[in-house]
Amino acid sequence: MAILEQPPTLNVSLPVTIRTARKEDLPRLEWYGQYAHFRNLFQRAYRDQQLGIRLMLVADCNSFPIGYIFILFMDDEGENRQAYLYSLRVMEMFHSRGIGTRLMNEAEERVATRGYNEVTIAAAKTNDVARRLYERLGYKVFTDDLGEWSYTDHLGKVRHVKEPCWLLHKTIAMR
Repeated sequence: MAILEQPPTLNVSLPVTIRTARKEDLPRLEWYGQYAHFRNLFQRAYRDQQLGIRLMLVADCNSFPIGYIFILFMDDEGENRQAYLYSLRVMEMFHSRGIGTRLMNEAEERVATRGYNEVTIAAAKTNDVARRLYERLGYKVFTDDLGEWSYTDHLGKVRHVKEPCWLLHKTIAMR
């Protein structure tokens, strides 16, 4: 092959469906160890999903979660019921293919179906791509946050996180 020749290109289409997470997804959410340190958080979110407090949505491609988003339903009986979206992730090789947008849209649909009309999400101040996505979907920055929290990793070590972020908000129509 000459230096200037391009190798043949093969385009592959893969079906992606958005669905509720199942127990067997939990180890796969670690993405081959990349997010093993979040194992306890995934397990807690799944327990909360079983209680109806949270919802975990995955972008499934051939029975593997290539993306996900979690929803925390705030226990507010008032007129403006709020949900908090968090942990939106899409595997890097699947970026810029609309999967994050589909996850966000499905999350909003599930939130609205449950009778919630206010949605909040955070974007790290260093993550302009996420902020642009959320703003494109109609979210507006309403404040910033220190982004300080902690968790116990899969090895039992307490990890402290400091990730300053923007908090964005959107009002959605209930279904």
